[in-house]
Amino acid sequence: MQSKRADIRIIDSKVLSDDWYCLKKYTFEIQRHDGEWQRQSREAYDRGNGATILLYNRDKGSVILTRQFRLPAYINGHNGYLIEAAAGLLDNMDPESRIRAEAEEETGFRIAQVEKVFEAFMSPGSVTEKLYFYIAEYQARDRTGAGGGIRAEGEDIEVLEMPFAEALQAIDDGLIVDGKTIMLLYHLALKGIL
Repeated sequence: MQSKRADIRIIDSKVLSDDWYCLKKYTFEIQRHDGEWQRQSREAYDRGNGATILLYNRDKGSVILTRQFRLPAYINGHNGYLIEAAAGLLDNMDPESRIRAEAEEETGFRIAQVEKVFEAFMSPGSVTEKLYFYIAEYQARDRTGAGGGIRAEGEDIEVLEMPFAEALQAIDDGLIVDGKTIMLLYHLALKGIL
């Protein structure tokens, strides 16, 4: 099946906020399947694209995850501390270079070989971000530091090494609720990697 590009005409865009990232309101016309043009208005949050990586060890049957505070999750009734795969915004880097740097910053592991597994829009109804998903095998010798993120950027990241089976169970138990992390853990399970 070939992908179809939408027929749209942007009528207007207005910046609503440009503090942390850019929130704009767009007025546009889209051509419906019956050929009629319909005017719509939507807000879109542009924070740039990102990348995420799940580190795994076949011999130990383990994965490296992180735990950090996420204000939006807290506001939505969660305790705020999410267990996640390492991730970050591209910040004008190519996805593979960025995720190698991010893995080392967050987890303390310097990874030589990464494997891109797919790309996905995580919240396409309101956020422009596309996420590049990677996996990589780690060994104890790959550890170069404690990880934990960059303090000056407000990061206070706990590094977790978990048995793979325990990580999968944590999804069922509601302890892992981060979408990108669930996708990567299930990818490892579906492909029989661990």
